[in-house]
Amino acid sequence: MFSRFAKPTGSLLSRAFSTTLSNNANVAVCGASGGIGQPLSLLLKLSPFVTRLSLYDIAHTPGVAADLSHISTKASVKGYLGPDELHDCLKGAEVVLIPAGVPRKPGMTRDDLFNTNASIVRDIVNAIADVCPKAMIAIITNPVNSTVPIAAEVLKKKGVYDPKRLFGVTTLDTVRSSTFIAEAKGLSVKSVNLPVIGGHSGVTIVPLISQCTPQVSFPQDVRDKLTVRIQNAGTEVVEAKAGAGSATLSMAYAAAQFAESLIEAMSGAVGKVECAYVESTETEAKYFATPVMLGKNGVESNLGIGKLLDYEKKLLDAAMPELLANIKKGEDFVNK
Repeated sequence: MFSRFAKPTGSLLSRAFSTTLSNNANVAVCGASGGIGQPLSLLLKLSPFVTRLSLYDIAHTPGVAADLSHISTKASVKGYLGPDELHDCLKGAEVVLIPAGVPRKPGMTRDDLFNTNASIVRDIVNAIADVCPKAMIAIITNPVNSTVPIAAEVLKKKGVYDPKRLFGVTTLDTVRSSTFIAEAKGLSVKSVNLPVIGGHSGVTIVPLISQCTPQVSFPQDVRDKLTVRIQNAGTEVVEAKAGAGSATLSMAYAAAQFAESLIEAMSGAVGKVECAYVESTETEAKYFATPVMLGKNGVESNLGIGKLLDYEKKLLDAAMPELLANIKKGEDFVNK
């Protein structure tokens, strides 16, 4: 049995060295030399579920691949450098993770990143459509609210769009939420599961504290502060790094968690649930993050938003205008 939103058991590192788990997945990371890409590639190299790890970027990938290849785990690693080698990187890929793009700096919003990162995602997804159209595609590149619609529109134009195989990785929002709630209540973070719905920036992030497992309650002023902290957690890291980057290590951890859940589900494991930003009919937004049940073909079922408190309904109402605008911006970028 599984709960509506179940956290994977065990740490990534402890699971990496389990002798009882096995799978054979070919995984590509596009943007593997960056601040997210390198630690993400490391975690995937440690994973027992990855057999082949193909790393792509416009700089430094041969060195990153050589470094990782010395680690004594089963995944073979190869680096691919520059646009001329992108297609080779994607050959045979079953899961493609895309952290490629420029990071936020102090004073920047995710929307400020749009023009550069939108082009990067468009070009990578174009190549995926040509080389491995059946691959699971996990978009990490911000602004996710817009880059997922960009990917979808590119795949539609190529005639290979499958909404069950395209994900915006919002796992970091659930990781942060569970961490903050555990800290506030003195709980073991491993025991805390908290769904987060909506989008992946600012007010579009809607943590459902009322649906937390175990059940928790807070005075309204504390609930407000927790909600704002969850929504602005990315900015918290950007400001703390003072110009040296954005959330890279925590994002890599969250993306690796999502990838492992997805790969396990693809191999037949049941009960794998992650929050993800996917095509949805839950609200008026065409793309919307909810807990989804993962399966062999990607999204097996959308578990929906559940019953919301009036406070959470107001958060959702506040999220919708920005989320709808973000989606339209992504679609317009491809279709202009």
